[in-house]
Amino acid sequence: MIVFVCVDDENGMLFNRRRQSRDRAVVRDILQTCQEAQLWMDFYSAKLFAGEEGNFQATEDFLGLAGAGEYCFVENRELAPFAEKIERLIVYRWNRKYPGDFFLDLELSNWELLEKTEFPGNSHEKITKEIYAPGDGADVERKCKDHE
Repeated sequence: MIVFVCVDDENGMLFNRRRQSRDRAVVRDILQTCQEAQLWMDFYSAKLFAGEEGNFQATEDFLGLAGAGEYCFVENRELAPFAEKIERLIVYRWNRKYPGDFFLDLELSNWELLEKTEFPGNSHEKITKEIYAPGDGADVERKCKDHE
C-alpha cells in the first residue's frame, strides 16, 4: 500500500486527538496522485474529502484492508504494525512546529528518500512533499518486528 501522512517539523500528526492543520492544496495533490485508484481512510479523515470526487473508502480497519498498490490517508493511526505492507510513504510537511501528542511512528532515516518537491498551499506558504521507499534500515526494522 501507499501511505499519505501530514506532519509538522517534529513529525507530529495530532494534538488532543485533532489534526494539527489541514490544507486544500494537499487534498488536491492526494487526489491527483491517486487518480482513479482506491483511497482508504477512516471516518475522521473522510471529512477532509467531503465534496470531492474520487474512489474513497472509509472504514475503521482501512490499514488492514488496503491491498498492494492501493492508497491510504493516515492521520490518527500507528503505521509501524503495517510497515511490511508499505510500498511507498508520501509525507507532506507543514514546515511549522505545532503542538503535538501523536507522532509518526516510523523512523524516516530507515527509508530511502526518492523525491522531494515543494508547492504553495492554501493555508501554508510552503508545503514539502517527500516520497519514501523502504530502505535497508526499514527492512531491518520489519524483520525485528516480525520476531517480536
